[in-house]
Amino acid sequence: QVQLVESGGGLVQPGGSLRLSCAASGSTTDINPMGWYRQAPGKERELVARIFSGVRMEYGDSVKGRFTISTDVGKNTVYLQMTNLKLEDTAVYYCNVAQWGVTYWGEGTLVTVSS
Repeated sequence: QVQLVESGGGLVQPGGSLRLSCAASGSTTDINPMGWYRQAPGKERELVARIFSGVRMEYGDSVKGRFTISTDVGKNTVYLQMTNLKLEDTAVYYCNVAQWGVTYWGEGTLVTVSS
């Protein structure tokens, strides 16, 4: 079992930045990939970014060039640096990891972009 704890959400103005963190604990062997999804009110959950083996990144089209995903393998933690935030980035952001074909989700952290 893998437990995921997210942090870093909050309220930010348009154009601002936030950094999300997700720490994995429990059985953390062979966790791959690690990533982030988000779900806005009334919309389906969508991929934000994920990272494979700590080196290959994949981003959703709407965040390319603005968000950066990274990992600290030693801490089993994945980060999402979000810059130039837009109103439409408002959503609950979920950490997601896979291990031996099993997917785990965090409880989510709310990011609100508002002036």
